Order: sequence, then C-alpha cells, then structure tokens
Amino acid sequence: MYLAANGRPDAPPRPPGVRRRVPAAVLALGTVSLVTDISSEMVTAVLPLYLVLGLGLTPLQFGFLDGMFNGATALVRLLGGRLADRGGHHKRVAGAGYLLSALSRLGLLLAGGATAGIAAALAADRLGKGVRTAPRDALISLSGPPESLGRSFGVHRAMDTTGALLGPLAAFAVLWATADAYDAVFAVSFSIGLLGVLLLVAYVPAAPGPAAPGPAPAPAPPPRRPVLRDPVFRRVLYASALLGATTIGDAFLYLLLLRELDLPPALFTLLPLGAAAVYLLLAVPAGRLADRTGRRTAFLLGHCALLGAYALLLAPVRVPTVVGVLALLGIFYAATDGVLMALAAPALPAAGRAGGLAVLQTGQALARLLGAAGFGAAWTLWGQRPALWAAALALAGALAAASRILPAAPASPAAPQEVP
Repeated sequence: MYLAANGRPDAPPRPPGVRRRVPAAVLALGTVSLVTDISSEMVTAVLPLYLVLGLGLTPLQFGFLDGMFNGATALVRLLGGRLADRGGHHKRVAGAGYLLSALSRLGLLLAGGATAGIAAALAADRLGKGVRTAPRDALISLSGPPESLGRSFGVHRAMDTTGALLGPLAAFAVLWATADAYDAVFAVSFSIGLLGVLLLVAYVPAAPGPAAPGPAPAPAPPPRRPVLRDPVFRRVLYASALLGATTIGDAFLYLLLLRELDLPPALFTLLPLGAAAVYLLLAVPAGRLADRTGRRTAFLLGHCALLGAYALLLAPVRVPTVVGVLALLGIFYAATDGVLMALAAPALPAAGRAGGLAVLQTGQALARLLGAAGFGAAWTLWGQRPALWAAALALAGALAAASRILPAAPASPAAPQEVP
C-alpha cells in the first residue's frame, strides 16, 4: 500500500508519460458552470444600471441589498453542504441551487419596479449560488483520482471564467439589439440559466467515479464528524481564513488604480475583465503545476502574487501598473481558487466532503468580508496609502504564518513511500 507523507493512503504512481484525461463529469460540470455564469453575469452587468438609473434606487440602497445578500451566500453554503452529504445527494442539491438561481431571473422579470420583488429575486439568486457551490465542488473532487485534482479544478474554473467573460458581452448585445430593454436581458438570462439546469440533469452523473480504472483503493476510514476534528483540514481552514482576512477585495484595487491615474469611471467596468482573462489563461496550467509541485506551494505563491499587486500600487503608479496589477490578480486567483479545494478535499471523507468544503468556503468568504471592511475603515480613517501599507504588511505576516500552519505537502505520486 502507498502512503503519503502524512500517513494517509495516496494514489499509486502512474507510469511515466501516461496522462489522464479530464473526467467527463468535470467537463460536464464545467459546461454547466459556463452556461450558468453567462446567465448570472448578464444580470450582474446590468443590475446597477437597472436599479440605480432605471428604478431610481440610491447607491446606498443598492449597496445595502447587494452586500446583505452576498453575506448571506457564505452562510447558506453550510446548508448546501450538509444537505448534499445526507445520502450523497450532491447532484440533486446542486441542481436545486442552479434551478433557484435561474428562477430568480424570472423573478426580476415579473417584479417590475417593486423593491420587495427585486429583493426577493436577488435573495433567491444568492441562495441558489450558496446552496450549489459546495456540492458542485464535492462532485468535482469525487470525479477523478486525487493526484489530478488541481487540474480538474483548474479546468472547471477556466470554463466558469469563460462564462463570466461572455455574460457581460451577451448582456450588452441584448441591450443594443433591444434599445436598452432590461426585461429582454432578464428573459434571455432566464432561458440560458434553465439550459444550464437541463445540462446538469442530462450529463452530470449522480455519483461520479474515477476517470480511469486503477488498483483497488485502500479501505477508507470511517467518516469523522465534525470535520474540524481532522487536524489536516483544520490547518488548511485556519491558513485560508488568515490569508482571506488580509485580502482587501478586488474593487478596492480597481478604485486605487482609477484614483491614482485619474482614469474615467467608465473603465471601472472593464478592469475586472483583464484579471478574468489572465485567470482564464492560467487556471489549467496552475492546477497542473500544483499537482506536480505541491498544492500548498502553489497556494502560498498565489498570495505572493497578490502581495506583488499591493507593492505595485505602493510604488509610483503609471499606466503599465494597470497591466501588472491585473496580471498579478489573475495569477492570484488561478493559483488559489481551485487549488485550495484540491488541497483540502483529500483530507475529507467522501461522505462528508461537501459539508467540509462548505465550511472551508464559508470561513474564507467571511474572512475576506472582514478584510474588505477593515481596509475600508482604514482608508476612511488614515487615507488610502497608509491603509494599503497596513494591508501589505498584514498579508506578508499572514503569509509567514500560513507557511507554518499549512500541513506539509504530501508525497508526490511519482515518489510514494511503500509500506510492506
């Protein structure tokens, strides 16, 4: 039997030169996410315009609605993970989340200008997203061998990001073709979201297995509850939350670029596309590299890229700084988003994986929420430059601490430890 360095069963080495295909279930889930993200980003792109300019909501009212429901999403993930683990209904719970998000577009269409109807539709969208995230990631982690989880998550995140890039383009194409008819955007978004649900039902297996047959795995240990009793998972959770608390939020970085260079506000909506494009290009290579060199190392290096973005903004800001910051931000997400799931998943039993990943995602999301709020308060009290210095120093300290908290990388599949 082969054991990893942490004493847990690890996958046996594969022969040199043999490459595993990406599991079909991962490609199917990636297609569902791509289609669903087109649907959701169509709404996200036009919602501020619709609510503020079309219906006359104040920016404060819009910010309150958006912030409140985004915060609720993090907590609903726990419910989605727990429901999925009960009886192993990952596909069913994920499908319910996708369907709820699709129906929320129909809710926006039917709400008209009623604030209560709009709030209910936004709540349904965020609830759907929160419910589906952990079961979906659990399905990905259970669909292939442990040694290629980084690549599997990288492929999924790349397809997901493709949808995020296409969504705003589709929204503006619909607005252009219909002379700014927001209802048409909501109707098209609902149709696309419903297509994503149908793809999930038709092509995603309820209980995916490894992509390729291999030797019989070692007997799995009985599920341990709660997941926080697992020391390896607990250390991953603590490190990700610590680093999340020093992540100030993309919007602040974009605002700093606009203020330093005195760019027109219209460019604010284009800056995320640059970071997303880099993320799209690097998600799969970063996942494969993490599988080869260690997911712990990739995760830490991704946060080093974020620290580099902070450093660029602390130096004299020029036009090339925009390119550098967006590139580093894309590298950060490529090396951390899916890689974190691939790092944590093997430490969780299959029967409790969705719930464990939900705990991890919720902890990171709440930590990032605190980090963004703290940076906003520091900016208000001290000014933008001292606040950015504080954030950079905090991230550097968190990196040093996380490098000690994170468990040592398991033995590479290419060099296992054999136990008689």
